[in-house]
Amino acid sequence: MESLGIIVAFYLLSAIAVGGAIGVFLASDLIRALAFLVLSFVATAGLFLTLSGDFIAIAQILIYAGAIPVLIVFAVMLAPLAGRNNGNGLYLVPGLALGAAVAVTVAFVAVDVEWNELSGALLAERDFATTANAIGNALVGRYVLAFEIASVLLLAALIGAIVLVREDEAT
Repeated sequence: MESLGIIVAFYLLSAIAVGGAIGVFLASDLIRALAFLVLSFVATAGLFLTLSGDFIAIAQILIYAGAIPVLIVFAVMLAPLAGRNNGNGLYLVPGLALGAAVAVTVAFVAVDVEWNELSGALLAERDFATTANAIGNALVGRYVLAFEIASVLLLAALIGAIVLVREDEAT
């Protein structure tokens, strides 16, 4: 990150992502929590863009900011009306304690570890414009078997979920 604009965008997007995550936690309505979740996912995609992760940013928007909220909306529509509130109760204090512990750990690691920065010459040598091409070549080349096994497992999980949810015609 050399440009002042990229640095400012990184910190602004970080604040938006954290604010959206806090909004998810504090929202009392499930739909508002979902809106904050989408905001947090889009800000995270922006963070990936500032870090030259273009493929991961687009995947973040398509999968996390697109497909997951649609699934949650379908779940909300299928849930009874009484189960739609997102009231914080029993798990509020343990959740806050766990969140604080994670934040302290991340802050400690960020401050304590000596981070190596790439110099401008090394950054110029790296080609960030071809990340999608390299990932695509890896998925249909070296990792094609793992990619196909994952797709078959996901298909089996989808069929299993449909079988479990399907109402019996005999009753």
